[in-house]
Amino acid sequence: MADHSTNGAAPLPATGGSRRPVFVISLICAAQFVLQLDFSIVNVTLPSIQRELGMPAAALQWIVTGYALAFGSLLLAGGRLADLLGRRQVLAVGLALFAIASLACGLAQWPIMLIIARIVQGAAGAMASPAALSLLTTTNAEGAARNRALAIWQATTAAGATAGIVAGGLLTQYLGWRAVFLINPPIIAAMLALVPRLPAGKRSGGSGSVDVRGALLVTTGIAALIFGLSSGQQHGFTTPATIIALALAVLLTTGFLFAEKRSAAPMLPRSILAEPARRAAIAAMLLIGAILAGYVYFASLYMQKVLGFSPVATGLALAPSTVTVVLVSTLGTRRLLARFSIKAVLLAGLACIGTGQLWLTQITAGASYPAAVLPGLVLTAAGVGLALPTASIAITSGVRASDQGLAGALFTTSQQTGAAVGLAILATAAAAATDGHGGSLVDGYRLSFLISTGLAVLAAIIVALQLSSKSHRVDPWHPQAGPDEPIPAPPAPAKLGKS
Repeated sequence: MADHSTNGAAPLPATGGSRRPVFVISLICAAQFVLQLDFSIVNVTLPSIQRELGMPAAALQWIVTGYALAFGSLLLAGGRLADLLGRRQVLAVGLALFAIASLACGLAQWPIMLIIARIVQGAAGAMASPAALSLLTTTNAEGAARNRALAIWQATTAAGATAGIVAGGLLTQYLGWRAVFLINPPIIAAMLALVPRLPAGKRSGGSGSVDVRGALLVTTGIAALIFGLSSGQQHGFTTPATIIALALAVLLTTGFLFAEKRSAAPMLPRSILAEPARRAAIAAMLLIGAILAGYVYFASLYMQKVLGFSPVATGLALAPSTVTVVLVSTLGTRRLLARFSIKAVLLAGLACIGTGQLWLTQITAGASYPAAVLPGLVLTAAGVGLALPTASIAITSGVRASDQGLAGALFTTSQQTGAAVGLAILATAAAAATDGHGGSLVDGYRLSFLISTGLAVLAAIIVALQLSSKSHRVDPWHPQAGPDEPIPAPPAPAKLGKS
């Protein structure tokens, strides 16, 4: 059991021994819901923002890119800060900063003010998200409790993403685009009032300081990668800015790897990546992140540009995906892990994802949503509901409590980086296919889904090969069982729902 010290946190009511874990899971997942909601909610508001603030198209993309750039590049540093300075404290600071930045977004009078506030929002999210996830893992012991908590976390993430699309359309239509941002501060204020009741946890027993050189190198390296890919997607991969950014990303990443080998207190301890099972799960998350970003993006475009759906109707059309992820991750994955190995469940999830993407390759200009789109969305979502909680268990299991913030950040960073890389590759391939087929959008979208099918197959191959060694053990029930071995059920099955 890790990190159960309260260090002055206000106690919860004594009625019912199970209230504390339920409270912790509820509050942490509510925070994640808000962060994920804000990541997607702004997309629907862009036309309204452009009209009111008079933003040029080139600047408009930075409302989305600025957030993604700051969030994705600072996650590892945020996770390390949570380990060293205290997870509850970093979560509180991150949420407070997010609320202030949201207020600045909602009151923005000039484009530059909005863009800067969005960048600050992303930085705040990079502090709050890994701190929240590590609080979740350190307050729930490896096994049934953590499985359930991570399943709810992933369900919350999926629900927030889709809710953002629907809520963004409704708020923009009836209250204006500023309401999308101004709704955050009062919600976060209520959360901050409850944060002191979370367990404070123990700080890392390490040096107590961040590896500044490593943090700067990895942060700027990831930022250069995301910027280069975004620039390449928007302006082409042969432009000077794109080439310089991608070359800088390679240089900085190489420098980070050399610096880590010589550091006495490295930003990314070697023990984190020592397990082949954990490396395989991280690689799988990179590929799943690419698939997720691509399939939501291109399915949305297909429904709006080919089938003629409105933004709100598109969000509602994606709702079955969210419901499927929530049901599978919360009700199915936890029970499957009690019967089968991490490897088997992860492979089953990847098989569903690949099948769903393959289904979507059959879309046509005259197809209908129920026949052409819905089955592919649901199959993919079922796979996501299996794969994401299982991968998060593989990445965070067996990691000492003092490194849980970093482990959680690795999980989220791999997903975010995979999304940036994947969307750039898929969008470029889709555009080339569209140009090569006389401007046919459908041909471009079909190619993107076909490539995503290949990515799912590649992820399955990596998992099948890397999780085959019985010497590496990341089982969530017992530390002695390997990821490729069946996970034994808990001694008292009746307690599974109460853990």
